[in-house]
Amino acid sequence: MFIRSDESKLTGWYFEVDRRVLGGVILLTFIGMLEMISTGSAAADRIGMPWHFFILKMLPFYALGLGALFFTSCLDKKWVLRLSLMDVIGCMALLIITIVAPIEIKGSHRWASIAGIRLMPSDLMKPGFIIMTAWFLGQMRQRFGSNMFLTRDAWQPRGYSWWTYLAMFVPAVLIIFLHPDFGTAILYFAVLGTMLFLAGLPWFIVWTFGAVAAMGGVVAFFTMSHVHTRVMNFFTGGGDHYQVDKSIASIQHGGLIGSGDNAFVKEFLPDSHTDFVFAGIAEDVGAIAACAMLGVFVYMMKLLRDNAVGARDPFVFYAAGGTMALFGAQACINIMTALNLVPTKGMTLPFVSYGGSSYVSLCLLFGMVLAIIREDKWK
Repeated sequence: MFIRSDESKLTGWYFEVDRRVLGGVILLTFIGMLEMISTGSAAADRIGMPWHFFILKMLPFYALGLGALFFTSCLDKKWVLRLSLMDVIGCMALLIITIVAPIEIKGSHRWASIAGIRLMPSDLMKPGFIIMTAWFLGQMRQRFGSNMFLTRDAWQPRGYSWWTYLAMFVPAVLIIFLHPDFGTAILYFAVLGTMLFLAGLPWFIVWTFGAVAAMGGVVAFFTMSHVHTRVMNFFTGGGDHYQVDKSIASIQHGGLIGSGDNAFVKEFLPDSHTDFVFAGIAEDVGAIAACAMLGVFVYMMKLLRDNAVGARDPFVFYAAGGTMALFGAQACINIMTALNLVPTKGMTLPFVSYGGSSYVSLCLLFGMVLAIIREDKWK
């Protein structure tokens, strides 16, 4: 379709972009579309809606997300940074709206409404958070070298200092924590910790970082009733574990090769199209195909790791590493929840679960990372 000697921008983009990562995103999107038809139809039937209710709701987000993926992958580094900054500023405004005029769903106030469209700012801010954090770490390394965490100059109140970064993101994570959305706050914390570790964070600070995270978990356990309830129910087997039981039963019913049209257990799993989509996939196509899908996730993480290790620009190294951490952690939490290996947490399976905000934000993130990887390799 394209000839390498052609000098057009489209041809240049085609040969320069990492088509393996791009193909992985498209493949997972296709799997998600199939599941919106399968598990989505069962979920729609439970609420008395037509079978195509959820797939039709997701179609605009698929179009928007894929458009953002291809568009941003064509940008240069400067425009990626500008777009990331706009994302952070816009999502901070939406987070403030969740405090002033929140929309409550299942006891959480994490949604904001714009022109009648419900958005989750904590999801939409992930691309800007990772790209701006990567850029900041690159700037700090350029100015202060490998001692950027401990040198006194890096902590002086100036344009480039740790106080600038903390002033930008600590309020945002605190709002997310108080929604309450403990799981997403921990996800942000884990991604930040990974990126700081890649930047050379000293080991004694790593252990301190871990202790702070553990202390935050203890505080949440004793002060947030929903966290306390979920943890206690997980370890004692008490409380309402209907969804987890149905999730395990759905996976078991799928067997090795799937139940196909006889996959009926997912019809009794309320969140089979969102938090427990992995269970629906396993029942439809079986454990073998479900494990093959997990192979796609692992392969994409490997590609992101390879791009990070091979990067010439530290900014690209941190961005690709942070994207790998977010993508892998979010997938692990979703799958482990479906397998009852961790307390239940509303976390989407990247590119597969129902959720417009999550899908668009991930497409935006991967598009921006593909853009800076392409520029780092070829420009």
